Amino acid sequence: MSDSDSGSDIELTLSANALSALAEFRQEEQQRQEEFQKLYDETDEDYQRKKKQEGMNLFQEDWQLSQFWYSDSTADLLADALLDGANEDTVIAVVSAPSVYAAIQKRPANEIPTKHIYLFEYDQRFELMAGKKHFAFYDYKDPLEFDSPARGKVDRLLIDPPFLNEDCQTKSSITAKALLVSESERKVNQDTRLISCTGERMHDVISKVYPTTKITSFLPEHANGLSNEFRCYANFEWKGWTFAK
Repeated sequence: MSDSDSGSDIELTLSANALSALAEFRQEEQQRQEEFQKLYDETDEDYQRKKKQEGMNLFQEDWQLSQFWYSDSTADLLADALLDGANEDTVIAVVSAPSVYAAIQKRPANEIPTKHIYLFEYDQRFELMAGKKHFAFYDYKDPLEFDSPARGKVDRLLIDPPFLNEDCQTKSSITAKALLVSESERKVNQDTRLISCTGERMHDVISKVYPTTKITSFLPEHANGLSNEFRCYANFEWKGWTFAK
């Protein structure tokens, strides 16, 4: 029996409501693809305006890729943590957290002190958001296989590994260490900030792979709800959080 035959048999067993929902989903996906094509065809000025207005609304979560966008308030606070005290020379990297990158991009130009902000992401749709110069395809399974001028130069790093297991967390930490600026090359008066948002049950792993970080008082939230309890680990305190007692 061919795959197409098998698919037909399955669809015939679906209820009318399920078939209707499936058709609606396919129609929405088709509309999103058409919208993406329009964005590629638009002038840079038109796209930049729409990108700031729409942000993550342009992108549907893909649960097979373990995609769960942050709530607006969480994305904004994490963006604040990356931008706070930054200057024109600060290099910022956002790894596997496109909703935070979108939160930064939505801000007025005078509130973004640096142009050196990079997005590392497996889902290549987000090249449309970051642009070719600031986007790097990233697969945690090959933690050092990425092409970016930010390697070894990052002053502020946010990383949110897609899966809550030791393998993913450990390999992602290899990427983080490759991105962060070394102690010897750190700029004068430039602090290095490291943030990792992940499940609370990853605490022991995080303590091992990022020994300079501590669990903070900030509780990240997701827009569509997520049953796993998330925590924020960082190597610094600021007005947005303290280290948890």
